[in-house]
Amino acid sequence: MTEPPVRIARHKGITFDAGGLIALDRNDRRVIVLLARASELRIRVIVPATALAQAVRNPSRQARLSRLIRQADTDIVPLDGFDATAAGLLLAETGTADIADAHVVICARRWGPVVVTSDPGDIGKIGPELRLVAV
Repeated sequence: MTEPPVRIARHKGITFDAGGLIALDRNDRRVIVLLARASELRIRVIVPATALAQAVRNPSRQARLSRLIRQADTDIVPLDGFDATAAGLLLAETGTADIADAHVVICARRWGPVVVTSDPGDIGKIGPELRLVAV
């Protein structure tokens, strides 16, 4: 059996950025194994709505992504006023501009420091304390 790319047992959530969602949709084995392990351990899957908006193009042809967001252990986190303000402050603090990346970092800080991302450089700049799973 393939070992998961990161130990997730002590975390309460795994946050996906758009690249992580796209990797799932493309049947990336690392993402499949990570999600299976998270399910075994009853770890929540966190999908910031901003990341979902970047990844969704044709839900009828994105079966894996559609299945993930319908699962009971998946939480889609809206960008509400509180998180929008926090994202703006975080972007100002880090000198970056990607709202979706900031929202991913905010969600990961809230639910667990593991982020599945195709862009570890940008996410790492905004949230250097996070554990990144590059896909």
